[in-house]
Amino acid sequence: MNLANVVESIPLKTNAEGVVRVGGTRVTLDSVVYEFKQGSTAEEIAYQFPSLQLADVYVVITYYLRHQDEIEAYLQEQEEQAAKVREKIDSTFLLKA
Repeated sequence: MNLANVVESIPLKTNAEGVVRVGGTRVTLDSVVYEFKQGSTAEEIAYQFPSLQLADVYVVITYYLRHQDEIEAYLQEQEEQAAKVREKIDSTFLLKA
C-alpha cells in the first residue's frame, strides 16, 4: 500500500439549512468543537455522542485545528442566526402575553 495516495474524506455534511453535521449523524460540528474547546478529548467526545465514530472525531478535530479561522467564522454565523431566532421567539411570546 502506498500511503502517499491514501486520502481521508472529512466526515462533514452541510444540510439544507446550512448546519454542518458530522458524518451521517445529527451531531453538529458546533457540538464537537465546543466540547473540544472545553477540554474534552476525542475519546470523551465520542463517548458523549455515541453515534459518532472515534476516528471521525479525530478527523473533525484535525480539520478544525487546520481551518480554525474558517470554522470560527462559521460558528459565529451560527450563533448570530440562533440569536435572531431567539429574538423572534421572544418577541412573539411577549406580544401574546
